[in-house]
Amino acid sequence: MHIGIDIGTGSTKGVLVDGDGTILRKESVTHTMSSPSTGWAEFDAQQQWWPEIQQISQRLLEGQDAEQVHGVCVSGMGPCLVLMEEDFTPVRAAILYGVDTRAFQEIEDLTEQLGDERIVARCGNSLSSQSIGPKMRWVRDHEPDSFTRAVRWGSAHSYILGMLTGEYVLDHHTASQSDPLYDLTAETWAEDWYDEIAEHLERPRLAWANEAVGSITAEASRATGLPEGTPVCAGTVDAWTEAWSAGVRAPGDTMLQYGSTFFVVQNLRIQAHEAQLWSTAGITEGSRCLAAGTATSGSLTSWWRGQWGDPDFGQLVEEAGSVPPGARGLVVLPYFAGERTPIFDPDARGTVIGLTLSHGPAEIFRATYEGIACGLRQILDLLEEGVERPERLVAVGGGTQSRLWVQIVSDVTGRSQQIPDQTIGASYGAAMLAAETTSGIDTRDWACIGETVEPDPQHRELYDEIFGLYTQLYRDNRETMHRLAELQRGSDTPVQA
Repeated sequence: MHIGIDIGTGSTKGVLVDGDGTILRKESVTHTMSSPSTGWAEFDAQQQWWPEIQQISQRLLEGQDAEQVHGVCVSGMGPCLVLMEEDFTPVRAAILYGVDTRAFQEIEDLTEQLGDERIVARCGNSLSSQSIGPKMRWVRDHEPDSFTRAVRWGSAHSYILGMLTGEYVLDHHTASQSDPLYDLTAETWAEDWYDEIAEHLERPRLAWANEAVGSITAEASRATGLPEGTPVCAGTVDAWTEAWSAGVRAPGDTMLQYGSTFFVVQNLRIQAHEAQLWSTAGITEGSRCLAAGTATSGSLTSWWRGQWGDPDFGQLVEEAGSVPPGARGLVVLPYFAGERTPIFDPDARGTVIGLTLSHGPAEIFRATYEGIACGLRQILDLLEEGVERPERLVAVGGGTQSRLWVQIVSDVTGRSQQIPDQTIGASYGAAMLAAETTSGIDTRDWACIGETVEPDPQHRELYDEIFGLYTQLYRDNRETMHRLAELQRGSDTPVQA
């Protein structure tokens, strides 16, 4: 048996699988992100993530022979910044990936200091809210005591790896998203920039996601129920383990992840350096990827539901499905948490335009689906123009349960999508990595395509027009959005998470 656990934005999930991929048990624990100030997104790693790992591990093993667990792998949202003492005790709340936009000034300062062209040439990416380096600099400048106390750093999954094994390790993929600390071509730390930004923080040992890097300690065994000595893989960012779970492994394979945010991963034959996307290392040695991500997706649809008193999701989707394409003249810019790729604008702001007294939740909900799809179309258009065209789109994630959303994405983008017959997610991909690494099991046949969603050509002309309006609205309102963002920051009083 093998265990895969994933720390996501909305929950932590775990699966126990046998040698042929059959799921023996699933467990999950929901949690809530803290946002103590505008643009902040945090979790308490010690009080939230570590107890959740213990709870899920214990539940997965109930009624099972724990000694039959041959491998464990943990993935997590990322890249996050967990600053820690030598024993992995966090010194402050974990700062999340690109949804946390606090380090806007540090992004500007480091870009000016190092030079954008040099950063892209060395790291594969421009600095953005996704980058770890500016967030380190923010902590140093705004919370110097925390920065001084810290000895180590990591992401969500590598923090848990440390707690389980005592090993201070970061996988190459996550490191490649920790701009500008990692040299993408050399596949090692960019030592001069690392020393400049991370300063006294010890360098994590680098490993590939599918490497066994340690084993369950006696202390971790007592806390989790996992057998002492069980091998543990390095793991990686959740989107990549989810891609792995869906069979997105060959060059040209591209994953569309319908989650709290929308995430895209494309496997490449050659290394890319794209300023408007993320160029990264892959899961296994020698693999290369292009990636992209929106700042909101499922998190925005959940937010809307909350504003409306949490109506039944299925009923809301059904009502939105009765609304014609174009949402009766509504366009939504889904920038309610800024935006990541391709505009990299943390000060972009959410917009609903076209509202009249005749519109209601159903129209707004459909327009939100369409707006998210327009953002995805921008990303896919860039991939088409890049170093390698996507050859196969595979849709995964909880959002695929809304077939309306999937169909809207195909209609807006004009592209077909394959949907696996099971989309369990990143935890299943982590279990696959554990099975492959610790037991030599070939897991490629664990993922099977269940259906293909084709775009409706009748809607193409309308959605081409909607897409044009979508892109124009941002260009025309960018300055206004930025001024409003300034006013929002000026009205905030940060509080402790």
